[in-house]
Amino acid sequence: MWDYSEKVMEHYRNPRNVGSIENADAIGEAGSLSCGDMLKLYLKVDKNGIITDAKFQTFGCGSAVASSSILTEMVIGKHIDEAKKITNKQIVEELGGLPPEKMHCSVMGHEALEAAIADYYNEEITIHNDEDEEIVCHCFHITKSFLENEIKNNNLKTVEDVINYTKAGGACGRCQGKIKEVLNNINSNNQKEEKLTKTQMIIKINNIIEKYISPELRKDGGDIELIDVEDNKIKVKLSGRCQLCNRSQLTLTHFVEATLREHIDESIEIIQV
Repeated sequence: MWDYSEKVMEHYRNPRNVGSIENADAIGEAGSLSCGDMLKLYLKVDKNGIITDAKFQTFGCGSAVASSSILTEMVIGKHIDEAKKITNKQIVEELGGLPPEKMHCSVMGHEALEAAIADYYNEEITIHNDEDEEIVCHCFHITKSFLENEIKNNNLKTVEDVINYTKAGGACGRCQGKIKEVLNNINSNNQKEEKLTKTQMIIKINNIIEKYISPELRKDGGDIELIDVEDNKIKVKLSGRCQLCNRSQLTLTHFVEATLREHIDESIEIIQV
């Protein structure tokens, strides 16, 4: 069972601004019925460029409803150029978080907003299922360029991350190898960038620990603490039940070390202190 915030549940049970706007100044659509989620966003904009009303119609899960509902509240009262700066990360933050498997709902909201603003300005918007582009995921008609943008914008590291944010690879799974190639190309380019300082490395490792590692260890009554970083050697200390567990070394190598290697660097070595 996914863990939803109270705000997600509130917007799911009592969604705001449901419906359509007659003679809307801007309309944007995202998703498709074949994908299982679809959103249509309507905006009313006054002569000064202020969004005075926003409504939505959506077909999808509770997270899609909640994301769409909160998005309408976020844009009402904003200048349309200010609304243009809203990201899917901000939608998630306003909801108090979303389960990883439901992040694509926030992406759909962001896409619908982009489409509506483009409609307002009579601009063309690049749709990620354009037939002229290379399709990576044929089940959901998702292109390589769209995947690259989502991976970079959301710092996606794994195929699972990509599935959660875009649904690509989540149906038949045949494109997961291609998704991995796209991820590897982007990550290898990132690794060519300037080497992180020790302080930057510590911050990055702590972020990975808090996001991916500690939550899993806490489920079994344990935890982990970063002690020091010396080049690629990461010194950590297990606590709670993990400290006394006779499988602690397996936890360190097969889970902790593997996770840090996946998200930071393949050469990382974990040392228990």
